[in-house]
Amino acid sequence: GDLTPEEQEEFMAPVLEKYEQEGNAYYSTARLWDDGIIDPLDTRTYLALGLSAALNAPIPDTQFGVFRM
Repeated sequence: GDLTPEEQEEFMAPVLEKYEQEGNAYYSTARLWDDGIIDPLDTRTYLALGLSAALNAPIPDTQFGVFRM
């Protein structure tokens, strides 16, 4: 049957609370689900470090063309 507005509120409250808590970036990064959170001011530094690390190894020739999705 149909729920009253109060019943809907009671049903949705824990779901919304869980979304609020687990939707936070700090929640996922604390569980090591990602590589961490950086200050936006440090983006250029981290990007440069990543590109520098990626360019240390030689890039081998390939025997295939460009993959298109």
